[in-house]
Amino acid sequence: MEQLDLTTLSIILVVLICLSAYFSSSETGLMSINKYRLKHLSSEGLAGAKRVESLLERPDRLIGLILIGNNLVNIAATLVAGEICYRLFGPIYGPIAVTLGLTLIILVFAEVTPKTFAALYPEKIAFPSSVILIPLLYLFTPFVKMVNFLTNGVLMLMRINTKGDGGTALSQEELRTVVHEAGHMIPQKHQEMLVSILDLEKVTAEDIMVPRSEIYAIDVNDDWRIIQKQLTHSQHTRVLLYRDSIDDAVGFMHVRDALRLLSKDQFTKATMLRAVREIFYTPDTTPLHTLMHKMQVEKERIGLVVDEYGDIQGLFALEDILEEIIGDFTTSMVPNYSKEAILQQDGSYIVDGSANVRDLNKELEWEFPTDGPKTLNGLILEYLEDMPESNISLRLAGYPIEVINITDNMIKTVRIIPEHYKAPNNSEEE
Repeated sequence: MEQLDLTTLSIILVVLICLSAYFSSSETGLMSINKYRLKHLSSEGLAGAKRVESLLERPDRLIGLILIGNNLVNIAATLVAGEICYRLFGPIYGPIAVTLGLTLIILVFAEVTPKTFAALYPEKIAFPSSVILIPLLYLFTPFVKMVNFLTNGVLMLMRINTKGDGGTALSQEELRTVVHEAGHMIPQKHQEMLVSILDLEKVTAEDIMVPRSEIYAIDVNDDWRIIQKQLTHSQHTRVLLYRDSIDDAVGFMHVRDALRLLSKDQFTKATMLRAVREIFYTPDTTPLHTLMHKMQVEKERIGLVVDEYGDIQGLFALEDILEEIIGDFTTSMVPNYSKEAILQQDGSYIVDGSANVRDLNKELEWEFPTDGPKTLNGLILEYLEDMPESNISLRLAGYPIEVINITDNMIKTVRIIPEHYKAPNNSEEE
């Protein structure tokens, strides 16, 4: 080294620092690259992605190679910088100058700057770098294996498992986070749909069913003219038929079948009963993802929800499950608030007591508890543990609520003031 002049030594030092920056940026870029995007690009046939994927199959060898190269060039840079500083500053100030100067240079130009760039743009670094790293890996394989053998031995002495689980699968919560963090790459509406699909196992048939009291059904023991009028005026394509009580359900009548019989002058009570379709029952606790699978297997589109005693609690249709995923089918230029909640000029809402709590939370972004009663009426009654009188006020789950109307032992109408929301643990009756 003494035979080399300062210019040559300076050029060698610059080259070594560039090599150190290369190894540093390669390490960060390869370790920061999105594994799932990498798999996608590799499946699309991108050569760079395939090279990086092959390197990441053995990350221990890759990291070993990069660290070996990085340490070699850094040590060499120290020796060259030491010789330069020795000639410029002498034996006393030379070591101080090389320690301070080279540390600053390596931090700025060989560590922080290249690693920051690689973390921001991993693909721009990883893909081109793989062209050099693959042949280097073959060239230094014996040395890399020896280093890995020694490091694995030290880790085993420390009782650390060097195999790891190697799992890259995402849990539901992690996948939900990925969807939310996708930003503009996935439209907001699509994000909501994906999250709704992930939440299907948390939603049961009871949550989406039409309550028993609101089922549109026809009593087959009624006068025939009344039955015909109900069928012809029905807004539903499938109508439930029963005898005297919904608990004695007969089956579902498809309006299309009724029209077909009517066109042939064969529509009588007897032919109507023969045309009914068997009822598909499901327990009220069935998760929606299980219910969808059952409906797919049974090729059903509608059914009844029963409780643990076999009593009919409500009705559900395939459309109810789809709306749970994609939202209401109807579109409007104004916010799609629940039909049971009417916004007032003072910012409060007049809400129907039969309104579904989950629907209110979802559409109005409220935070009423959903692990108990399904309707607002049931939620208030559970909290009060008694039938209230009109004009009573309370704070439920942090929301001021005023009971406006009670009819037939049921809370019909309430006023909710979301602007005065407080923490849920401050529930109190006024």
